[in-house]
Amino acid sequence: MRQESGRSMIEMLGVLAIMGVITVGAITMISVAMKSQKRSTVNDEVIQIVSGVRQLLGEYDDFSNINNSTIWGAIGMSQKTPYGGTYDLASNPANSRQFILSINGLSKSDCEYFVTKAWTDSVDFQMSGGKSSGAMGNCVNETGKNTVRIIFGE
Repeated sequence: MRQESGRSMIEMLGVLAIMGVITVGAITMISVAMKSQKRSTVNDEVIQIVSGVRQLLGEYDDFSNINNSTIWGAIGMSQKTPYGGTYDLASNPANSRQFILSINGLSKSDCEYFVTKAWTDSVDFQMSGGKSSGAMGNCVNETGKNTVRIIFGE
């Protein structure tokens, strides 16, 4: 009798199953890392936008002249978010010494994240003594349709 060497079909299926589990784990980790990166990018961009608007219009102590069509070029940034939506700026109708930054095109989970995140430089956060996140949003729409609004100024 001759003895054969090699792998059985069961051994090969076992190796493929292990590789499948490892691949699924890697894909999940990559997805989480990409979501975290997008959120971090939005946070950094909000800080840049607020700094740029304050630098351009802060000397007037009045943000009633914010114009979405020209402000983005003036502060040297794109209006597009990492989520495919847009950032929008507007003067607060209740107080021209404040401006509203809107983050559009968010999923429900990202909207909830930004609504609960502490925006320490925002008006609502400061007025609440740090008890409010400083952001507002109704995060019930389908993916890509949610908006978060943050008020900055005095």
